[in-house]
Amino acid sequence: MEAMVQPRSPADVESGGGGAYRWAADGGRRAVGGGLRGRLDALRELIALSRTRLDGRTLEGAGRVLETADERYRLSGEHTVVAIAGATGSGKSSLFNALAGANRSQVGPRRPTTAEPVACVWPGSRPGADGLLHRLGVPTHRRHVPADGSSELRGLILIDLPDHDSSATEHRAQVDRMLELVDAVIWVVDPEKYADAVLHERYLRPLAGYAEVMFVVLNQVDRLPGDAADQVVDDLRRLLDEDGLALGEHGEPGAAVLALSAATGRGVGELREALGQFVAERGAADRRLAADVDAATERLRSVYVAQSRVGLTERSRAEFDDRLAEAVGAVATGRAAERDWLRYAERACGSPWSRMRMRMRMRGRRGSRGALGFGVGATDVGMTGAGLTGVGTAGAGTTGVGASRGGLTGAGAADVGRTDVGWGGAARGRRSGRAGVGRGQDGRGAAGQARAGLSRTGWNGDGAEELTAGGRTGIQQGPVGRQSAAGHRRADGAAAAGPGDASVVDGRAAARPVVEHAVRTVAAEAAHGLPAPWAHAVRDAADRGAYGLPEALDKVAAEAEESLRGGPAVKPRWWTVAASLQGMLSVLQVVGVLWLLGAVTGVGEATAWISGLLPAVLGSVGGPALAWMCRVVARGPARRYGQDAERRLRSAAAACGRARVLEPVAAELLRYREVREQYAVASGV
Repeated sequence: MEAMVQPRSPADVESGGGGAYRWAADGGRRAVGGGLRGRLDALRELIALSRTRLDGRTLEGAGRVLETADERYRLSGEHTVVAIAGATGSGKSSLFNALAGANRSQVGPRRPTTAEPVACVWPGSRPGADGLLHRLGVPTHRRHVPADGSSELRGLILIDLPDHDSSATEHRAQVDRMLELVDAVIWVVDPEKYADAVLHERYLRPLAGYAEVMFVVLNQVDRLPGDAADQVVDDLRRLLDEDGLALGEHGEPGAAVLALSAATGRGVGELREALGQFVAERGAADRRLAADVDAATERLRSVYVAQSRVGLTERSRAEFDDRLAEAVGAVATGRAAERDWLRYAERACGSPWSRMRMRMRMRGRRGSRGALGFGVGATDVGMTGAGLTGVGTAGAGTTGVGASRGGLTGAGAADVGRTDVGWGGAARGRRSGRAGVGRGQDGRGAAGQARAGLSRTGWNGDGAEELTAGGRTGIQQGPVGRQSAAGHRRADGAAAAGPGDASVVDGRAAARPVVEHAVRTVAAEAAHGLPAPWAHAVRDAADRGAYGLPEALDKVAAEAEESLRGGPAVKPRWWTVAASLQGMLSVLQVVGVLWLLGAVTGVGEATAWISGLLPAVLGSVGGPALAWMCRVVARGPARRYGQDAERRLRSAAAACGRARVLEPVAAELLRYREVREQYAVASGV
């Protein structure tokens, strides 16, 4: 029967098709571009990049492949090591002797006959076989040379292995060890045991990827009558195909299937010719190592190949920024800044009489607060882990809370829409925003975190209310309602964290549940589709970055609040013009009133009141009209001022989140892309 081997030409070998190495002039080996060498380098880089992400057991097999490759290429590249393996009584030793041309391996009825490997070396043009035989562990007294010394097999090292189904455990272990080291294998089967389950399930099926360096020989065909040999060969091919073993047919690379009789010599010449072509290519070692790399990368596929496209989308980044802006109360800060701009404009463009009334009102409030026993470190609103309570502090037997909707829980929305607090008989509405869990436009919290979206609780020296961002009070919190960074407060009103706690900024940290939810969401988006080790690394990077993020955001919000304190840095010129006009109108009003008083009291002529009426009316009506016009004109600039304040706080919060969370996550994703590229090269994709 004809040999079905399909050898590769030396040109294919040197071009990278069959191997990545070739002989150099000094007898060593050098790499050619691409091919196996590039795959081995990529596998080495892959292991180096993955040591901190994958456990050692996962990378152990790939590391052994690299060690095997380094060791093989340090030895002779001119020689090709081919092992003859088979079951007990298959005739592999007889085939070994037939190829060697003499009885070099013991043949007999005793089982097992071959107790240790036997080698036959066809000398090449350069020495180096001893190093390979030492690596294989072939004893010196078991090393032989062929009887005829034919040149067609020059460079071949033929090894007769013990039986793979030997009753001796050490024999089977020796076969398994040497099969991992040889360049090619000739599997010898006989008509009785060619379908043996041990052979197919333990060896041929797991080694299906090594078909290009494999021969399957049906021995003892002389025992089969007529065309029975052809039928057995066909059935053997069917079994090999079921094992996933590619066969060298129709010009395709794969295992060669031959039928022969070592006893009669039938078909041995065809096997010798096929081996001669195979050895002459000098590509068996490269093909074997390429198959080793294929097997190693296939085992690593689940830890390197993503199920879908990975990475953070712009939408995910934008949603993360929105959640951080929500945590610092960017919207509330912008609206408060807009209202403050309008208030400053009203004060600057108002009449002198309205400014005087405002100062008197503020002085009265400060006096009332002192009488009621409210100090600088007190607050009328207590923040608890369950929500916002309408607790107020009263002195001298008087309660300062006129009407309050308090007693709120963190399980639902807390709405302190308006609380009327009496200060010395003068009532003024205190807007506490909206607090609670998952509800409220100006501030949100969850499960034990209450945020007052907007609170204006303090006044500056000239009577204007101070701005606070994200629900922070403009006055420092005292023993009542002090809150720690975690949003909890002890039942006795004492702070859960001391005043010097670094995690507390302005009385409490930014909405921690909102921040944690934002981090978890963006980490889940980034880890989606990644293999488990890399998804875990991405989540760990996000968690590390999230540590201290609420406090950092709180500092950002406090800085934004401080920058807005005192109103706009540059006052519009029309404020000055309006103030000047208001002064002129006030002067007209005073002059007109004095003129009228003079006419009424008889100081002037009785008909002089007509002349005083015009400036009095003009001053009295023109002042409020001018103030109203200024309020209308101020709406546009106030809106832009508030939007700019919101935008600055959003940008600052986004930069904080980007530096602490998004950049570490992006670094992990970049690392994964790098190892994925190296894996693609190593796997030959």
